[in-house]
Amino acid sequence: MTLSTAPGSDAALLTLALRLAREASDLINAIRAKGFVTSTKSDRSPVTEADQQAEKHILAGLRAEAPHIPVIAEEEVAAGIHVKGGHEYWLVDPLDGTREFAAGRDDFTVNIGLVRDGRAVLGAMALPAYGQFYAGGVGLGAVRYDAEGEHPIHVRTAPKDGLAVLASRHHGDDPALAKFLDGRPIASLGNIGSAVKFVRVAEGVADLYPRLGPTMEWDTAAPQAIVEAAGGHVTLLDGSGPLRYGKDGWKNPFFVCVGDIGA
Repeated sequence: MTLSTAPGSDAALLTLALRLAREASDLINAIRAKGFVTSTKSDRSPVTEADQQAEKHILAGLRAEAPHIPVIAEEEVAAGIHVKGGHEYWLVDPLDGTREFAAGRDDFTVNIGLVRDGRAVLGAMALPAYGQFYAGGVGLGAVRYDAEGEHPIHVRTAPKDGLAVLASRHHGDDPALAKFLDGRPIASLGNIGSAVKFVRVAEGVADLYPRLGPTMEWDTAAPQAIVEAAGGHVTLLDGSGPLRYGKDGWKNPFFVCVGDIGA
C-alpha cells in the first residue's frame, strides 16, 4: 500500500491513524510491562491506565493534525463527554478487549476508524501483543505490517472442507450461535476476544465471525473498513445490508463478518 502525504487525502488520513495506532500500541505494551490497576466504569466494564493513556495520545494526535474532523472515543463518552459526529468523524477504541488485556491474554487491539456518510471508509488497527498493524480503506486495499515487513491481505475463498469460524470468547457457548451455524459446513470454531477476529477474516485465516452480542460503533468501524478493503463484508445478521454508523447511542445491532464464503 502506498500511503500519500497529500494533505487531506484519505491516504494521508490513514497514514495518520496508522501512526497513532502504532504509538498507542507502544504505550500499551509499556504499561503492560510495568503493571497496572484495573478499575470498573459506571457501565460495569473494566478500564485501565492503558485505555486512558492510549486514548489521550490518539485524541491529541487526531485533533492536532485533522482538527476539522470530530472524534468520538470510548473513554470520553464513558466520562460524559459527547461530541456530535456529523457526516464525517473518527471512532476510536483505544484498547478493545480490556478484559483480555487485564487477564494477561494477547487478544486486544487499538482501533481508529473514519466514518463518512454512515460508512466505515478507513481503518487502522494495532495488535500490540502480536506486533501486528493493519490498515485499509476504500480504494486503498488492505495491508498488515509486522516484523517481516508489509503484506497485502485479502479474504480467502472458503475451503471445501468447511468454514473456519471465530466467535467471541464471552459469548462462545451462546445457543444462538449454534442455531446460526446450524446447517453450515464448519471445519473449526475458535473463541477469542476483541476485534482480532475481524483481521483474521481479512487476512484469510478465518472465514466467518458472527457477532450475537452487544458492541459499540468504536469497536467495529476500523476493523470493518479493513475487512471490506480486503474483499470481505460486515453485514447485518440477516444480510439485508452493511453495518452502518451514526446510530442512537453508538450501539450496533448484531452482525456478521465474512470472507468469500459464497451464497
